[in-house]
Amino acid sequence: MTPMPSAVARALERIDRLDPALHAFIEVWPDEALAREREAVARRLPLGGLPFAVKGPSGIRSFAARRLIAAGGAPVGATSVPGPGTHWQTWGRGAHGRTVNPWRADRTPGGSSAGSAVAVAAGMVELATGSDGAGSVRIPAAWCGVFGLKTTNGLLPSPDRSGLASAGVLARSAAAAEPYLRQVLDGHETPATASPLKMPTPVPVPVRLPLPLPAVYSEDLGFADVDPEVAAVVGRAVDRLVAAGTVRLVERDARLLDPVGAWTAVRGGAPDDPEAVRVRRTNDERLAALLAGGALLLTPATPNRPHGHEGPGDFYSTALTWAFNLSGHPAASLPAGFTGDGCPVGLQLVAAHGADLRLLAAARAVEDALPAARRPPAR
Repeated sequence: MTPMPSAVARALERIDRLDPALHAFIEVWPDEALAREREAVARRLPLGGLPFAVKGPSGIRSFAARRLIAAGGAPVGATSVPGPGTHWQTWGRGAHGRTVNPWRADRTPGGSSAGSAVAVAAGMVELATGSDGAGSVRIPAAWCGVFGLKTTNGLLPSPDRSGLASAGVLARSAAAAEPYLRQVLDGHETPATASPLKMPTPVPVPVRLPLPLPAVYSEDLGFADVDPEVAAVVGRAVDRLVAAGTVRLVERDARLLDPVGAWTAVRGGAPDDPEAVRVRRTNDERLAALLAGGALLLTPATPNRPHGHEGPGDFYSTALTWAFNLSGHPAASLPAGFTGDGCPVGLQLVAAHGADLRLLAAARAVEDALPAARRPPAR
């Protein structure tokens, strides 16, 4: 009987078969990945050679990647990010060309964690690292129909000097993202002082939360211009959560100030700009009241569906995500359904500062009440 290929071998086979059409990877490391898998199995490390991908050319040096490797993960390659001169709002560029959405090749997968989302959606890897400075994990997760989580800002080392960007993970589901949080978060050391090469201390992830979860739903956060069909898909998902007893909607004011000017000022190196300070302070106060008592905030992950490869024009795909990079709250996108033209739509969940593990548990409960996420058509 022929032995079954290892998990890394299966991942490499799918990359070899699918990536020439999807362009999710800029580099693939077959020999190193197989060697790491053998070592992880031999040493009985917790992840046992789990194949994963890292975001961009510097992803292998990230804190999260090093912790996953220390726990027995096997990085198989680096995924695409926007190429030189590409506007930050758009797509990625892999070794074979422009990264495409696995559901519709004429649409972008979103960015900047473009290749990571595509690699997960197509089943090339179970999970991939990402970073999120304005929605760069949550937007591609929404548009590729996978789970994406931005951790609380400051919980892990930021790849961005402004502090807006936070490490994150993309996975087939919230359950599949658990190995990332279990091994990357360390309940006994602060990330700034932890040794990335030391065996991480596994963090217990709560499996179940008492239901229903208190939640506030906002279609537009009081300012965003949301595609009516996107809003309808998310609205139906929220209705289903309520009917299933997973969520209990509470009436709280979910209107925020539009963060575009404040985000731009902070990203441009002017965090003390008076208007930016006013917007951030006001939104922080409103979010503290909104999320009090463990309540979640539910919104569409993006106000729009995936745009074409010519770019988003003047439309901000980040309208519903970047407020939480300014405020620092953990936030996730889960598959909510599809528009009539076959584009995935994401449901965003936001939780209180530091409640990353509770957010993951809430996401698992939400997934259980929604239809199982589909995989893109085989290529």
